[in-house]
Formats: sequence, C-alpha cells, structure tokens
Amino acid sequence: MNEILSVLARQKQEIEEKLSKRIVERELSNRIEKYIDKSLVKVVSGVRRSGKSVLSLLALRNRKFGYVNFDEEELVRVKLDELLSAVREIYGNIEFLLLDEIQNVKNWELWVNSLQRRGYNLIITGSNAKLLSKELATHLTGRYIEFENFPFSFREYLKWRNFDLSGIEYLKEKQGEVRNILREYINKGGFPEYIVEELDREYLRTLFKSIIYADVVRRWNVKYPVKLEELARYLISLFAREYTATKLKNLLGFRSTFTVQNYIKYLEESFLVFSLERFSFKVKEFLKVPRKVYCIDTGLINAISARSTEDIGRLMENLVAVELKKRGFKENRELFYFKDKVRREVDFVLKEDLKVKQLIQVTYASGRDEIERREIKALLEAGKELNCKNLLCITWDYEGEENIKNRKIVFVPLWKWLLG
Repeated sequence: MNEILSVLARQKQEIEEKLSKRIVERELSNRIEKYIDKSLVKVVSGVRRSGKSVLSLLALRNRKFGYVNFDEEELVRVKLDELLSAVREIYGNIEFLLLDEIQNVKNWELWVNSLQRRGYNLIITGSNAKLLSKELATHLTGRYIEFENFPFSFREYLKWRNFDLSGIEYLKEKQGEVRNILREYINKGGFPEYIVEELDREYLRTLFKSIIYADVVRRWNVKYPVKLEELARYLISLFAREYTATKLKNLLGFRSTFTVQNYIKYLEESFLVFSLERFSFKVKEFLKVPRKVYCIDTGLINAISARSTEDIGRLMENLVAVELKKRGFKENRELFYFKDKVRREVDFVLKEDLKVKQLIQVTYASGRDEIERREIKALLEAGKELNCKNLLCITWDYEGEENIKNRKIVFVPLWKWLLG
C-alpha cells in the first residue's frame, strides 16, 4: 500500500507542475467540457504523447478530481479497492477520476463499470483504438462518449507561438510570416512536449520506439518485433503513397501477407499511421486496389523517414489528411482518395451519405502557372465522373477561382485552409 501511495503522490506532484506551466488551450477541450457533468464516461484516445492527459486535466482543473496514470508497473496489478483507498488518501473527497492509459490494466472495463456504478464521473485515456472501442462497446453500451486527440494543429501551434492573426487577410507581410511558421510546423510537427520543451529529434525517435514496443509489441505479443519496426519505418517513409500488403511482404521479406496485414492493423490501432482506400461506388473494387498511407505527424515523418530530400508537396498532403481526420471525417467511411482508369489521381474524396461532397487536390504551388495541368485535369474529370461540383485545390500560396468546363475550382493557400 505504501508503494501505491508513493506513486500516486509523485503523480499528483507531476500534474501540479504541468498545470503550473504555460499550457496551450486545446481545441478539443471545449467539446469535452460540454460533457463534463454528464454521467457518460469520457474516453480520450489518441497517439502516445499527443497531450491526452493535459487535455483531460484542463477539463477538470476547477473540479475535485483524482489522477492515476497506469503507465507505471506498480499500479497495473493493484486491486481496485486498494487503489480507491490510496486515491482518497492522496486527494481527499473527489467526484471525478482521471484514469490515464487505462488499457494497461487487465479487465479495465470491469473497473470502469464498477466505478461508474459507485457514482464516480470518469475520464479515461488510452493509446489503442481497437482495445478501447471493442471493450467499451461490449461493457458500456450507450454510456460513454469518445474524443480522438491529435498532436497540435497549426492553429494550436500558432497559439503556442503567440502569433497575432489580426489583419492576416490583407497584410501581405503577415501572410509571409504565417507561411514561414507553417514551414517550421511542417518540419517539427505538433507533439506538444517536443514543441513546448524545445527538444531535439531524438525525442521523436524515442517516441517512435515507445509506440512500437509499448503500444504494439507488448499489447499484441508480436512475434517478430524487429520486422514490425522495419515495416513501420517503411510505411512512414512511404507517406502519401500507395501500398499493397503483397508488395510489402515481398519487399520486406515477410512470410505471409496475413502477417503484414495484421501488423499494419496494429500500427493503425496505435494511431501511428492510417490508410485510405481508393474510392469507388462499387464495393468490390475497394478490396482489389492499393491503399494510401499517412503518418499522424509530419515531425515524426522527418525524424523517422529514410527520404534523402524534402518533399514538401507530399508533406502538405499528409498534413491535409490529418487535418481532415481532426475535422471529423472518418477514413474509409467519409474520407478516401481517387484514381480513375487512366491513373489520374485526386488526393481526397469527402463523402456524405451516398454522395461525394467535395474533391480536394493538394499541390506545392505559389502561382497558377506552377500548378500542373494533370492535377487540374484529374480534379475536373473526377468531378464529372463522381458527379461533384465542389472542387478545391489547396496550394502553397495561390488563391483564386476558375470556371473550367462548367465546373468551378477554388484555389486556397494551405495556411488559410488550415485556419478555416
């Protein structure tokens, strides 16, 4: 019991230190605060070190709450009643409980059920999508609400930089400064601790290892951890490009395509990468064609990728893919990519119900003359084929509108779209 008390007391001191420092208000915190007094279990999921615990602490800062982080070996095997007793001793009378990295506890969903029945208002966080959603759906049907947290968005990064956006619409100098900060953001990414503490890239490399070995290998008892890491590094280097499990199997020397598919699924469930299917109105075609892979953070790409040169166009596309997820578009339900029969490609298809809502092309261009004809043609032809008139081209620094073949294309700079 003394060991548990010691760990909880140290954790309390750590969160008090965190809350005493300057904290960037996260965009998601307002959504969580709307539900804070409701009895629903608040579930905050997302990639390791994306700021889930700080986000949750912000929502609870004016409440009486207890905090337990299960990333500590001493707490993983403790009994629930012993833990509650220790929490009360450290925090006193509380109404709220924040349980961090709850998936580390065996049968954690039974704990959550018990705590909810005892009248605790709960926020739980976790770094594994499948584990959380599967167990919650089984044991807490209709009694929880999920929030997916991400590394800093560009808007949050600008807040950290104390950048004043007033007058940005018409002040060209300010727009140039925003583009400079955007380059910095694309280079560094948005992992909060990495940004706030001004750490070097070794932090991101260590984080990558932690995701692989703590959130995947240990969680799923992976037999070939070195092969898994090799696959993860290759997928991150492949960002914004197509892949098939068969090609990966042959290239990386796996014994079976099934193993590759499983390992990719584990990496996606840890929020490290995600894949988009090629859009088609014919369901069977989804299964036949390659997928496109994206990484959760461009800073992680720059730290881990084996690229020899910077490809800002692909990094822009990766950034847009993550931002679309942040805006609530679910991959392979509402968010896809598209390629027609003559291999003209459109980066993103946004679907709403049975209709295509918007088509998005991303290009590193600062002027209309820099935008390749094939990218415009692909957008127009896809608009015609998919019966979509809402065509958007995200550029580096070109803005305008054009009517071509009875279809309007809107051109918007990346910085402006990210702030929209």
